[in-house]
Amino acid sequence: MLRQAALPRLRAVDLFCGAGGMSEGLRSAGFHIVAAADHDPDACATFGANFPGAAVIEGDLTSAAANEELVAAATAGGKLDLLAGGPPCQAFSQVRNHDRLLEDPRNRLYREFVRLLSELRPQCLLLENVPGLMQVGGGAVRWQIEEDLSLGGAYRVSSAVLDAGDFGVPQCRPRLIFIGIREELELPPHPEGIGLVGALRLARSRARRGYHVAGEARPDLLGALADPGDARSVTCAQALSDLLEPGGAYSSPPRSAYQELARRGSDSPQDHEPSRIREDTRLRLEAIPPGGNIYDLPPELARRYLSEKRWGPAGDGEQLSRRHYYAYRRLHPAWLAWTVNTKADFAYHYAVPRGLSVREAARLQGFPDSFAFTTAPRGTPGQLPGGARHSCYRQAGNAVPPPLAAAVGEVLRSALGQPALSSGPAALAA
Repeated sequence: MLRQAALPRLRAVDLFCGAGGMSEGLRSAGFHIVAAADHDPDACATFGANFPGAAVIEGDLTSAAANEELVAAATAGGKLDLLAGGPPCQAFSQVRNHDRLLEDPRNRLYREFVRLLSELRPQCLLLENVPGLMQVGGGAVRWQIEEDLSLGGAYRVSSAVLDAGDFGVPQCRPRLIFIGIREELELPPHPEGIGLVGALRLARSRARRGYHVAGEARPDLLGALADPGDARSVTCAQALSDLLEPGGAYSSPPRSAYQELARRGSDSPQDHEPSRIREDTRLRLEAIPPGGNIYDLPPELARRYLSEKRWGPAGDGEQLSRRHYYAYRRLHPAWLAWTVNTKADFAYHYAVPRGLSVREAARLQGFPDSFAFTTAPRGTPGQLPGGARHSCYRQAGNAVPPPLAAAVGEVLRSALGQPALSSGPAALAA
């Protein structure tokens, strides 16, 4: 979350940038974002508001006009140090002939990333995607992507699954990260997190089986998680407790190192109004303990409808079922959040019966409070349906957690011969 100033800045371009989570992390690692591109006008509006010095290209990069504009912006100030992005790879799970991966028309944006890499020839590259690609084709897709990104040996490339929860983000969020560097340079190792997510999985598993958790599953990591002054690992309460009351003011002074980081440069929380919920949802939430779900409800609250009002598709039965498991999850104050998605109701608050605001979702993603989410003017061509509030939730949920991007940016920065930075969650924990 900590932004840097007066540092040697390396020039970076962010493709398929969304709201700018990747760029926010790279900025804190000392990179200067010179250009970015995305097809979503709302995401481009948010990116432009938070990166006023960057050229933001809105549109499909496969079009000649958008492509020319991006290349011009990327090369205007000299050599490019980093090409980053997270292109959608919609057809990877269905590819049978992995040697012909690039030819599937649904992967045209991935092909565009590879083509621009070949044209721009930056010092290094960063590509992120869903971790499920590791298993597709027995790993063949992963190796194919590494081969494609190598450009026939021009780049050294490696990949690994990293979880944002191991890098000071208060949620479990694994991502598949590809990094590459010019062949004449040494390929750096992927950043190492603290291993918290694996320890938590083990602790939860043992707790379910009736084992005593204390003293097991890396007690040092569980102790770090419980320490509000240790920003290497962050619980939901350590992330959100100063945002208890919705509105334009903080509910309390910072209560953790994470909150201190988040509030730097911000006098008040933006976008801190949760979406409205139904009365039956409120009643259920009051009966569900922190960390619980529909299976914690008494029978009288597990009925499909608690009043005469009917909602949702017909024919769903008289009782809540397994399909509603994700509809009534409450965060646990002492654990990491589930993976944040694009919906306002992906999880509910741990202390009060309400949903989360856009700002709280952004906190769980690792954005600083000074990062503002906005939208393009209503009716802008290409705007997705759902309205401004839904768009902001979608932008926050789709983003790469900035602290994870910062950790990757640090290793790339070091590989390019720039001094390491002593900032961010790891430094605060020292």
